[in-house]
Amino acid sequence: MIFRQITHDDLGCASYLIGDEKAGVAAVVDPRFEVDEYLELARYMDVRIEHIFETHTHADHVSGHGRLAAATGARIHIHEDAAAVYAHESLRDGDELMLGALKVRALHTPGHRPEHMAYVLIDTDRGPEPWAVLTGDTLFVGDTARPDLAVEKSEGARGIFRSLRQLVSLPDQVEVWPGHLGGSMCGGPGMDMKICSTIGFERAHNAVLAIADEDEFVTQALAQLGPQPPNFQAIVELNRGSLLVEGVQLLPLTPRQVEQHRSDGALLIDVRTDQQFDDAQIADSVSVPIVRAGFGTKLAWLADREQPIVFIGRDDGDGQRAGQLAVAVGIRKFAGYLHGGMTNWRQEGRPADRTERLALIDLAGRTAVEPELQVLDVRERSEWETGHIPGSHFMPWHDIRAVPEGLDPAEPIAVVCASGQRAATAASLLRRYGAERVIHVVQGGVPAWARLGHRLESPVPRPAAP
Repeated sequence: MIFRQITHDDLGCASYLIGDEKAGVAAVVDPRFEVDEYLELARYMDVRIEHIFETHTHADHVSGHGRLAAATGARIHIHEDAAAVYAHESLRDGDELMLGALKVRALHTPGHRPEHMAYVLIDTDRGPEPWAVLTGDTLFVGDTARPDLAVEKSEGARGIFRSLRQLVSLPDQVEVWPGHLGGSMCGGPGMDMKICSTIGFERAHNAVLAIADEDEFVTQALAQLGPQPPNFQAIVELNRGSLLVEGVQLLPLTPRQVEQHRSDGALLIDVRTDQQFDDAQIADSVSVPIVRAGFGTKLAWLADREQPIVFIGRDDGDGQRAGQLAVAVGIRKFAGYLHGGMTNWRQEGRPADRTERLALIDLAGRTAVEPELQVLDVRERSEWETGHIPGSHFMPWHDIRAVPEGLDPAEPIAVVCASGQRAATAASLLRRYGAERVIHVVQGGVPAWARLGHRLESPVPRPAAP
């Protein structure tokens, strides 16, 4: 039997190649947009990819089902509630399909989305019992899926609660292989980076599964919700619509062309490390480092789908890779990338700005001698409410569309988050929107501030409703 997990580390997504080597047949479950690895594995194992299974219409990344079907002629299977426009074979709860000796049983598990399916795998050569379940976006290692990407969130949470009851009724030894790993925005804060688990282990140790009361489950599921993934509705429509089979060409640009695109209103995204960006940057560019997971998701927060993007990297490879990751989240309008990277820009003697960096350990002393220094916390609201630096202002990094109200753009602004990573992007956004003196706080954030012995404050509790 064939079973391979293929991960997209930037998005935290997992897809699967399954099948029967002796029968020469295979299927891909939840294919990512870049399909080369599935084709290479199929050639290596001498099998034909004849089927494509979707657990649901994805909201955080563009599916590769169109490209894979075009390359192989495989049939696409998805639940009938998906309302898919493309040619497909609809599935219902309990439907089974044989891939040689591998039996794939569809299990309808709505909640995350109404059409959501899990796939139970049975190796009939070894026995009639299921040995694994591909849980998609319902059950993760250590957590469960978010309920607010398709229906009213309370309704979605109730659907997930009931679907989880189906999954945990499987035997303890059944392996759990999820559609996402830790870091994805499709799950809760308890998601683990482990690639798999078992039904028995999750039943014993997954705190969410321990909630036996449906109303309590709904309350806790809604309380832990983070911001919705950016552009999720547009991504759903791409995945539900006509099959998308083409990538997007990314053109190399000279520094002169980059400057022209900037003047014409293009969004300049610098994908180098935040330190490299701080030291030298093109005016109005935004720092979104490609060396850390989540590049595509962060870019989707910032990009206007109709605004051309120029990528700026260390070299051409950075720009080309950024384009691939952008396409994976449904962004397809590009002006190109800076040919030769930032080195080429500097070699031509073109102007470069810089951003001041300040180690967290020095922030307290700096505020003591510069009372005009403003501190902006760019974490999520849930983080802010657990405690923040006294006197600091608040605006999540992805919501910055201007200098936040209450901040003086002419006075220095120190930008802080939990580690310095989100602060880098936020600092570049503030500069783009007119702040004159921006300081990027590095080597720690608010949690480290507390560990240094400084006081944190929390919002004043809201009065109880009468």
